[in-house]
Amino acid sequence: MGGLIVHHLNCACIQGLSIGGGHLGCHCLLIETPASGLVMVDTGLGVRDLVNPVPRLGVEFSYLYARPKRDTRLSAIEQIKLLGFVPTDVRHIVLTHMDLDHVGGLVDFPHARVHLHKTELAAAMQRRGFKARRRYRPPMWAHQPAFETYADEGEPWFGFEAVRALRGLPDELVLVPLFGHTLGHCGVAVEGREGWLMHAGDAYFDPREINGPRRRCAAQVGLFQAIVQTDRRMRLHNQDRLRALRREHPEVDVFSAHNPWEFAERAPS
Repeated sequence: MGGLIVHHLNCACIQGLSIGGGHLGCHCLLIETPASGLVMVDTGLGVRDLVNPVPRLGVEFSYLYARPKRDTRLSAIEQIKLLGFVPTDVRHIVLTHMDLDHVGGLVDFPHARVHLHKTELAAAMQRRGFKARRRYRPPMWAHQPAFETYADEGEPWFGFEAVRALRGLPDELVLVPLFGHTLGHCGVAVEGREGWLMHAGDAYFDPREINGPRRRCAAQVGLFQAIVQTDRRMRLHNQDRLRALRREHPEVDVFSAHNPWEFAERAPS
């Protein structure tokens, strides 16, 4: 059987935001590759974020609107150890974007190469404007990770513009631009043993936004999305494209970064 082995990890519990009665999580992927070691898609919150959150996450995220559960067992590094791996096995990390709750665990894997869209890295480094200064936190990359950046070029993937040639990674990993939530936000597609899956990052929060004939969204997460988005038109456009993907290619498994019910459906029992 072809395809990569994919593990689903939930690397945070965001107690201040919920959907359908469930706290938001941080859905990350751990991928076993034949020649590139372990690859992560996003990292969630790291050990340092969960032990002493304010210096890295800020007061607002730590104690006002997000209030992450301070349990280091949720960190990717601890979950990877439980799976029988060691942290240095993680040689690559592919980021959907650089919001603090997606990159907090980077420091736990300092030797990993970090792959992302060049527009996203530029936005995080420049931190222009109020939203950018809140979402992009320099302590997350103070250890100076090795970044590998990409532009909108490469062979298409199910009708989406895509980057297929991720340096040092197998062809079964694809970076798919889904701008809107942030300037360089992307999805990450992986060909696993049961077919293609798409980690859509924060392109949506409520599955009803991309399933069914019209967009629907729970009020709390809908308001949150509207507050943190950088380009509403592009965000909604890409949700429409994801809806078309779900309609025309139901064999592709699409899920977002924070919906707890989507994670529960895919996590091992």
